[in-house]
Amino acid sequence: MNSKIYLGFDNLSAQSIEDDAELIPLLSPEDEEEMDREEVPDTLSILPLRNTVLFPGVVIPITAGRDTSIALIKAANQGNKTIGVVAQRDASIETPTIEDIYNVGTVARILRVLQMPDGNTTIIIQGKKRFKINAIVQEKPYLVATVSELKEKKPIPNNKEFEAIVDGIKELALNIIKINPNLPSEASFAIQNIQSGSFLINFVSSNLNLRVAEKQELLALSNLKDRALKTLQFMNVELQRLELKNDIQSKVRSDLDQQQREYFLHQQMKTIQEELGGASHEEEIEEMRQLGSKKSWSEQTAKLFDRELAKLQRMNPQVAEYAIQRNYLELFLELPWNDLANDFIEIEKARQVLDRDHHGLTEVKKRILEHLAVLKLKGDMKSPILCLYGPPGVGKTSLGKSIAEAMGRPYVRMSLGGLRDEAEIRGHRKTYIGAMPGRIIQNIKKAGVSNPVFVLDEIDKLAYGAQGDPSSALLEVLDPEQNDSFYDNFLEAGYDLSKVMFIATANNIGDIQPALRDRMELIEVNGYALEEKIEIAVKHLLPKQLSDHGLRKGDLKLSKKLLEKIIAQYTRESGVRNLQKQLAKIARSAAIKKASDEVYAKNYDEATVERVLGSPRFSADQYETNAVAGVVTGLAWTAVGGTILFIESSLSKGKGALSITGNLGNVMKESATIALQYIKSNHDHFGIRAEVFEAYNIHIHVPEGATPKDGPSAGITLLTSLVSLFTQRKVRSKLAMTGEITLRGKVLPVGGIKEKILAAKRASISEIILSKENEKDVKEIDPSYLKGLKFHYVSSMSEVIDLALLRQKVNAAKKL
Repeated sequence: MNSKIYLGFDNLSAQSIEDDAELIPLLSPEDEEEMDREEVPDTLSILPLRNTVLFPGVVIPITAGRDTSIALIKAANQGNKTIGVVAQRDASIETPTIEDIYNVGTVARILRVLQMPDGNTTIIIQGKKRFKINAIVQEKPYLVATVSELKEKKPIPNNKEFEAIVDGIKELALNIIKINPNLPSEASFAIQNIQSGSFLINFVSSNLNLRVAEKQELLALSNLKDRALKTLQFMNVELQRLELKNDIQSKVRSDLDQQQREYFLHQQMKTIQEELGGASHEEEIEEMRQLGSKKSWSEQTAKLFDRELAKLQRMNPQVAEYAIQRNYLELFLELPWNDLANDFIEIEKARQVLDRDHHGLTEVKKRILEHLAVLKLKGDMKSPILCLYGPPGVGKTSLGKSIAEAMGRPYVRMSLGGLRDEAEIRGHRKTYIGAMPGRIIQNIKKAGVSNPVFVLDEIDKLAYGAQGDPSSALLEVLDPEQNDSFYDNFLEAGYDLSKVMFIATANNIGDIQPALRDRMELIEVNGYALEEKIEIAVKHLLPKQLSDHGLRKGDLKLSKKLLEKIIAQYTRESGVRNLQKQLAKIARSAAIKKASDEVYAKNYDEATVERVLGSPRFSADQYETNAVAGVVTGLAWTAVGGTILFIESSLSKGKGALSITGNLGNVMKESATIALQYIKSNHDHFGIRAEVFEAYNIHIHVPEGATPKDGPSAGITLLTSLVSLFTQRKVRSKLAMTGEITLRGKVLPVGGIKEKILAAKRASISEIILSKENEKDVKEIDPSYLKGLKFHYVSSMSEVIDLALLRQKVNAAKKL
C-alpha cells in the first residue's frame, strides 16, 4: 500500500498538496448514496492514465503532460468538470488509441486544477461510477466516446458474510500498515474511520501495490462481493511478502552479527598462533614453494608461479580472495606440465590390441599404426588430430580406449554433446565466484600426464548459446600450430597440448564448423555388413554379455544362422548397439532360468528367440516385381545405414500438373522437376509424343510417407520412373540405381556408396547403376561385399535409360 494524505470533504479546498502525495478524502455512507443517484452522461471525454486505475469514490491527483490531456482538462474544467478516466494497457505509448486502453473505466469529477512550476498541469479528481466504452465518436484533439453505466451488484443490507469479508479487509489493511515501514501511522486512523463497506473495498484496491492489469481486473468486477474477495486475496499475498521480507532482513542482520563474531575469534586465533611461534598459512605457503621447486615446468611458468605465490603471501587469510588464490596455485601444482607418459611402442602388439577389440575398421587401424611407427622412429612428433565419423554404434568412442592401450598412454574422454558455453572449454576467469578451469585442463589434470589419448566425443553436437561459441574455442585446441600454448582463462598461462593425441568422434561432419573440420584429419568409419556383425557378435558381444550376466560359455549358445536372424529381423542399424541390447535380453532370459535351477535347452533355436524377443520387428527390404510401369528401385543412405526405396509414378487425365508425395524434402522435389523437364526437352529421343505432357497429370510417390526423405541421389531413379511411365516399358529386373542429375543430362556422383551397396545386397539386387565418378568409391570396398553384384557406370541420362529399360512393354500397357 502506498503513502497518502487523508482528508475529509469539508477541508478539501483549503488543503495544500505536496507533489508526491495522493489526496484521498474519506467517503461517508451519505456521500456514497448521493453519488449513486448521479447519472452517467451518454458521451464522455476519455482521459487515458498511465500506471493508474481510478476506483469509485477515491480521490487522486493526476499530473498531465500530454498536449491532448491538457486540452481535455481545460475543456472539461470550463464545462461540467466530468470526464471518463481509463487506464492504458501499455504505459510507453505516447498517443493511445481505443486499442491501447481498457474498455472499462470510471466517471471522474475534476475537483481542482493546479498549474505546476515545471509547466505540467496537476488535477485532483474523484471517481464516481464505473462505465463501459461503447464506441469512439471523436479522436482529435482528444478521445470522446459513447459510454454506458456498469451497475454494481451490492449485497443486501446486514449481509453477515459480506460484513465478515469487509472486516477481514480492514483487519488485513491494519496489519499491512503496521509491518510496512514505508506507510505512515496516520493511515491506520483513516482505515478505522471508513464507515462504508464499498468505499473501503475501493479505497484498499486503489492503494494496493499491484500491477495495472490486476487493478483493472478488480475494477471490472461488477459484483461487489467478488471484488471484496479478490481484494482480500491480493492483500494476503502482500502481507505474506512483507512478512517474508522482514524475516529475511532479520536473518541477514543475525548473519552479519555472526560474521563479526567469527572475525574477532579469527583475530584472536591469529594472535595466539603468533604467540606460539608462527602462522599456519605461512607453513602452507612454504609447502607450496617446495612442491613448485620440484615441478618440471618452463622458466616462464616458474616465474608466474613465484609471482602468484608472493601475492598469496601478502593476502590476509580471512578474506575470500585468499581461498581463490590458493585454489589457483593448487591447480598449478596438480597439473602435469612437462610430465609425459612413456610410450612403449611395439607395432605388432599395437596391431593385436586393435584387432582384438575391434573388427574391421581397416583405415582407422592403418592410420594409428602409421602414427606409432613414425613416433617410434623419430622419438617425438606433434600428435595428429583425428576425427572418426560415421553412424552411431560402430565403435568410434571405444576405439579411443584401444588406441590408448596400444600406445601405453592414459585415456580421457570429454563429451561435447549439447555443450553451449565457451567457458566449458576455456574456463572462467578466477575473479568470478565459483570459477574453475575449463574441461580440457581439468581432464589433463585427471590424466596425470601431458600426452594422454584425449577423446572429444560427439563434436558435431556442439551448440551455440548466449555464453559464446564453444566450437570456435576448440579451434585453438585442435590446431597443431597453436595448441602448444593453449590459454585457459582460469590458469592465465599457456599450456602445451601439442603432445596430446586428440581423437574426435562425430555422426555427421556436415554439422561441424568448417574451420574446425579443416583442422582435423577425417577418417570415415562405415557401418558393418551383415557378415561383419555376425563375427562381432560371436567374438565380442556375446562373450561380453555372458560375462556381464554371470553366465559361462556353455550356458548359452547361439548359432551364426540364429544371429543372422536376430540382426536382420530385430535390428536396423549401421552399428551394433541395438544388437548388443537384444543379446543382453537373451542373456537375461538364460540367467533367470539358471538362477531358478530350471532345466533349459542351452542351444537356443528360432522359437526360443522369438519367445524372448517377441515377434520380428523388421522385414528385410526385398526387390519388387518390374511388372508395373513407373516403379523403379532406388538406393538411399540413412543415419542407420543404407536402404532401398521405390519410386512410383502414375498418369491421370488432366492438364499436365505434377504432384509429388511421400514426405520429400526440397532437394528431392527439385530432382523430380529436373527429371520431368529433361524428358520434355528430349521427348523425341525417348519416343514420347509432346501432346502427352499437356493431356495427363503426373503423380510421383515414394512409399513410407511417415519417413522424411531428401537429397539429390534419387535423381536418376526419378528419371527412369517417368520415362518408364510415359513409354510403358519394363524396368530391368533386379536392378537398383543412385545418382544426381542435371538439366544438361549429366549424372553426378553421390555419397554413402558402401551402405547403399550393402542394402542392395540384402534386398537381392543383382545390378546397380552408379555415376562414373563413383567407380573409385567401389574400388575401395572389400571385394567380399561386392560378390554377386554387377555395376554399370554411367555419365549421362541416356545411358541410364538404355541400361534400365527394356524394349518390352509392361502387361496391359496404356496407350498414350
